Amino acid sequence: MPAVEISMGDHRNLLDIIDSLRAQGFSRYVDLPEIIVCGDQSAGKSSVLEAISGMQFPTKDGLCTRFATELVLRRGHEKGTNVLITPGQGRYDKEKEDLERWQPRANIDEDGLEAVTEEAMEAMRIPVARKFYDDILRIELTGPNQPHLTMVDLPGLFRAGNKEQSDADVDTVRSMVEKYMARPRSIILAVVSAKNEYVLQEVTSMAKQADPEGLRTMGLVTKPDTLDVGSDPEGYWVRLVQNTEVELRLGWHALRNRNFEQRGSTSAERDAIEEHFFSNGIWNKVNPSDCGVAALRTRLSSVLKDQILTQLPSLVRDVENNVRQCTEKLDRLGPIRTTREEQLNYLLQLSEDYTSLMKQATDGAYADRFFGSRKKHDGYPMRLRAVVQNRLIEFRQEMLLNGQSQRIIDSESEDGDEDVFSESPRIPRSQYVEEVAHRLKYSRGRELPGLFNALIVGDLFVDQCEPWRNIARALVEDVMEAVLQMTQLAIQHVAASDVVAELIKVVHTKIEEIKVGLDAKIEELLVSATEQHPITYNRQLTENVQKAQQARHKRSIKKLVRKTFGSQNFDDVERKISLNPVQFVDLLAQGLEPDMELFGSSTAVALNRFIDDVSVLAIENCLIGKLTELFRPRRILKMSPEDISRLAGETAESSVERNRLFERRKILEAGLRSLNGLQKQKQFVHPAGWDPVSPEDMENKPSKPTLSSESASVASSIKGPSSVMNSQDEANPPLDGDFELADAPRNGSLMAQESHITRDEEWDLASPSTQVAKKGKGKKKVTRHLWEELDDAPKAEQN
Repeated sequence: MPAVEISMGDHRNLLDIIDSLRAQGFSRYVDLPEIIVCGDQSAGKSSVLEAISGMQFPTKDGLCTRFATELVLRRGHEKGTNVLITPGQGRYDKEKEDLERWQPRANIDEDGLEAVTEEAMEAMRIPVARKFYDDILRIELTGPNQPHLTMVDLPGLFRAGNKEQSDADVDTVRSMVEKYMARPRSIILAVVSAKNEYVLQEVTSMAKQADPEGLRTMGLVTKPDTLDVGSDPEGYWVRLVQNTEVELRLGWHALRNRNFEQRGSTSAERDAIEEHFFSNGIWNKVNPSDCGVAALRTRLSSVLKDQILTQLPSLVRDVENNVRQCTEKLDRLGPIRTTREEQLNYLLQLSEDYTSLMKQATDGAYADRFFGSRKKHDGYPMRLRAVVQNRLIEFRQEMLLNGQSQRIIDSESEDGDEDVFSESPRIPRSQYVEEVAHRLKYSRGRELPGLFNALIVGDLFVDQCEPWRNIARALVEDVMEAVLQMTQLAIQHVAASDVVAELIKVVHTKIEEIKVGLDAKIEELLVSATEQHPITYNRQLTENVQKAQQARHKRSIKKLVRKTFGSQNFDDVERKISLNPVQFVDLLAQGLEPDMELFGSSTAVALNRFIDDVSVLAIENCLIGKLTELFRPRRILKMSPEDISRLAGETAESSVERNRLFERRKILEAGLRSLNGLQKQKQFVHPAGWDPVSPEDMENKPSKPTLSSESASVASSIKGPSSVMNSQDEANPPLDGDFELADAPRNGSLMAQESHITRDEEWDLASPSTQVAKKGKGKKKVTRHLWEELDDAPKAEQN
């Protein structure tokens, strides 16, 4: 796919938008693409920043800063400096306002950055000193020789304390650096000193831990002039810069900064000394794009730009998710409730929302998103009708299986019809008849011989129904638990967090009042079903008795015939046998066991009726049907002002949290407009010679690529194009200001002041490809843009 050229005006505006978001505190909520400068205190990190920016940085060893410094470099007509503090996430109200208004008394050009840093530390200590500040000292530099670049300088790592820094500061600084390194959109610029062993420098192990595949780490070697010429260590560091010892996706770079004797030299003298150093000896073998401050400026600027373009889609998604989360939290907090009218209106709205959810839950019409997807079980506790229905089915099964104190079977050997899942003890029919006969003997009344007292049926029925009470009580407890859980979830869904507890207490109190009536109804049904003499006019009783008698008579006759004539005669249905009628009648006249079918059938009829009565008259009428009436608006209108204030009054914590969320959403929405405008303004395409890494790439952990010689040459031009400007491009200024900043960080920000940059003030991206063309012998000089060169590289490789 052909690459799209991005003009330098677009480049500046791209960085300005990201920096504007960071200045407004955007990075407190969403990680932004950035270059973080990390290294040991003795690695020469300050000299690197000084070489890039041209501003002198503090180089005092053993000085521990407790905050990050953001260095914003932009090219402009005139030199300018602006210093401010971006308040951290923990700053609110007056603390935040004071830091935003802070201006240093010292002049950074005259008094130096160290004096400004000390003043910033004093401002951050108010109201209380801390080990680490998430506030950021922001330094904006504009000038004709500045690149378009933004970097975050972190405190230097160290291993032991001294007078200036304690042992506790070791872990503080390390934790701070680890926090920045862990951000998946950060480019880690790991500064290592050639003066010390590579493996002994802490930044290398930390960078490897944060970026195991080396996908977003760029190494920077300092102090190469301290190595003995021709020594093995010098050869090792040269190979390291050539990316052969420790391979990194973004490669390595080398700088030769001022030594102690050259501390007073100008920037031009420093650059000349550095150029002479890298053009001699073994360092001459290093690609010019991988050494020197001029190449580093352009290389870092390109790396940051490409990282921003790569991360832009995922950045927009993260911001959209954060905006949605803020909105959801604000909805949970509810509207502002300071006056009685606001509180009353809020309760009335809660009443409507709660009643609507309860009606859907009891009707089984789960339309609201509160109930979740029907395909998943997460929302099952909220679907009250489903929970109750399933529990009533279990109640029916429990009654049928274990609703009798004893299960009567025909004989000890004939138990095929007995349900093996029943927990009720089983008793043979003959044994049960004997027990009943024994009870009849000692409870005879005026009945004639051969008859039995009819009251015995009621006594036996009461004995058999003994498990009903416990089964019904267990049902009530389970249904009540489901109701309480569902109402709590519903209230938590519709009410603010500081209202939930009181509202749950009110609703649950009402439910407990309803439970009193439910318990009374259950007791009434138990008394009616178990303690009164069995009465029924249900035809099912007669039908059940007749069916049971027929089945029992059939089994008895079959048993007698089999006993007399043998079981083999029943194998063939067509077979006929000789039968003595007198003998057969005598068999039938031997007498059967007393009929118990009437008792058993009446128990079954009463059990089924009890199941229905409990389900409808108790659970449905006394509980479920009343849930939608618990928090109706008419109840709220009858409340006293004190009760309304107690229920809907807003706490101070909620008010503070709402203000924080409003501020957060405002910042995120403003940033989202800027990012969406950036996406709509221009469709950026990533350079073909460098594959920036997104968070998704980090998760997939792609294998490291191997480049052919031609591809490596093209890739090297991306990492470090020369700073020599093309005179032809200087005459063609771009249309700057393609992007509009939604919100400038501060009225005094230099980023907002310099918006009329012309082509002759931009770093030329076309010149590196021109230089590549010059290197080929016999090749015609062709001026092409870098992106075009990169786009052709893979095609040539394929051919």
